[in-house]
Amino acid sequence: MRFIVIDELSPMERDNIESWLKRNLIPGPLPGLFWLKIPDELLAEEQSSHPAHGPFRLSLELGRDSLRLELLIRNSAALHCSCTAYASPRQRHFALETLDRMLAEEMIRA
Repeated sequence: MRFIVIDELSPMERDNIESWLKRNLIPGPLPGLFWLKIPDELLAEEQSSHPAHGPFRLSLELGRDSLRLELLIRNSAALHCSCTAYASPRQRHFALETLDRMLAEEMIRA
């Protein structure tokens, strides 16, 4: 699995990130799991052709001292479908911009 990891977070940085995630993302089914919705204009052709499987999203997992962004775009309806795929360059750029904005807003230096 492909991930982007921010690690060595202090307890205060972790708390700040958790607060930002709760304010800005969709909570997932487990504690510490959040969904980043991919905007429709960034969907790949295969994803756009499966609108019933949306919304499409990336998962972020907040651990004790790290944040992991999974680079697999998941759909909301079908576990095994061709519209589930690794993020395209444009989708990765969107995800990285979101992480950068979060780090800047929360003044995270990790």
